[in-house]
Amino acid sequence: MLKILSPADKSQPFCDGMSRRNFLKIGGLGSLGLSLPKLLALEAAAGIRNSHKSVILIYLVGGPPHQDMFDLKPNAPREIAGPHKPIGTNVAGIEICELFPKMARMMDKFALIRSLVGAQSEHDAAQCYTGRAPRGGSIPPGGWPQFGSVISHMQGSLTPAVPPFVSLCYECTHGPYNEPGPGALGQINAPFRHVGPTREDLTLQGITSDRLADRVRLLSSFDQFRRDVDSSGKMDAMDSFTQQAMGILTSSKLAEALDLSREDPRIVARYGTGDVHKRIDDNGAPRVPQSFLTARRLVEAGARVVTVNYSKWDWHGGKGNDIFTREREDFPIFDQAITALVEDLHQRGLDKDVSVLVWGEFGRTPTVNAQVGRDHWPRVAMALLAGGGMRCGQVIGSTDRLGGEADSRPVTFAEVFSTLYHNLGIDADAATFTDAKGRPHYLVENGARPISELI
Repeated sequence: MLKILSPADKSQPFCDGMSRRNFLKIGGLGSLGLSLPKLLALEAAAGIRNSHKSVILIYLVGGPPHQDMFDLKPNAPREIAGPHKPIGTNVAGIEICELFPKMARMMDKFALIRSLVGAQSEHDAAQCYTGRAPRGGSIPPGGWPQFGSVISHMQGSLTPAVPPFVSLCYECTHGPYNEPGPGALGQINAPFRHVGPTREDLTLQGITSDRLADRVRLLSSFDQFRRDVDSSGKMDAMDSFTQQAMGILTSSKLAEALDLSREDPRIVARYGTGDVHKRIDDNGAPRVPQSFLTARRLVEAGARVVTVNYSKWDWHGGKGNDIFTREREDFPIFDQAITALVEDLHQRGLDKDVSVLVWGEFGRTPTVNAQVGRDHWPRVAMALLAGGGMRCGQVIGSTDRLGGEADSRPVTFAEVFSTLYHNLGIDADAATFTDAKGRPHYLVENGARPISELI
């Protein structure tokens, strides 16, 4: 249930540091009398926030099999090639799995990376959300923030009624499958989470907007003394949460975006449907293709980043988990959903503004194991991109004849994230965020630059 936080609510952690928003509100501009609402009004008048670039990040839980999807090796030995056949696409020279016929017909609207390197070897979603390995290196206090939290911190809300970062990710019982959170940027930059049919939580229940505003003013008066003496930034974080809650509760924009009954039923059918309560595997995410449609509706409403976790792709084999049986079941459903999303973006004129990224935490072993499955393979993986004004209709990189090593143009996770930042108008090689100890950190590691083939 969405609620306005009070100072007595000790269950909600806050960042000890000061965000850019807080600095602008009380630190850098306090002497000029420019509060956040006034600053936003000035920005709007100057046209600073008129552009709306956004990202939909889709995480395939458990590590998708790159060599069975987009990098087939039909001439390799049987224990490597698998039973699926490659088919041609509408881009000369690009072949993908025969179970993706819809994607094959619109390959000119996708870009494939076949040579993603630098993955970690364990089931952990952190690298897919942050661009950094979950362990090792100099980690800031609180941990590396995920991509959506960085965008929330740096760009803020486009509109008070819609949070800048919305998560459609379902909770997984295997903890490392879940989003890592805002890390060093604090809970003020955590995603707005919406799982299941809870539209009623986003609307006022038997209370008018005036009465709600009275309650907020009363809360503010109770907190005035603490606000005057507070130096930790917690009260300002609370102010931000209160503002966001007010924006959500007094506007129908977010609730409407989450309500698929408002969508044309023919479009809903194009994406396909899944059971939000049914897990394909016990510890994975449910297979819910309509989440892709909800993501599109959210970026249209004003969200800057939307994250989705989709199904379970950890197919080691064994009873009920034969990889090729699972692929015959999962691939066509994914094919329908992802092509519906990308087609929608193009039809609505959003293909230049909305970047789509699909990937998992690593690839799978070239050799099929004795249980008819493929195991973890961090040495090479794949990524699928679309939109964002990127140059699509191409393949970046290649693997060796067995699909086990990058043979040309290795691409790192950091380069992919640098590309996403670039698409949002941020130079990741120059921009930094500051942790609670006042230390600056670059957004990507090793000075990674955007992928030149895409921009």
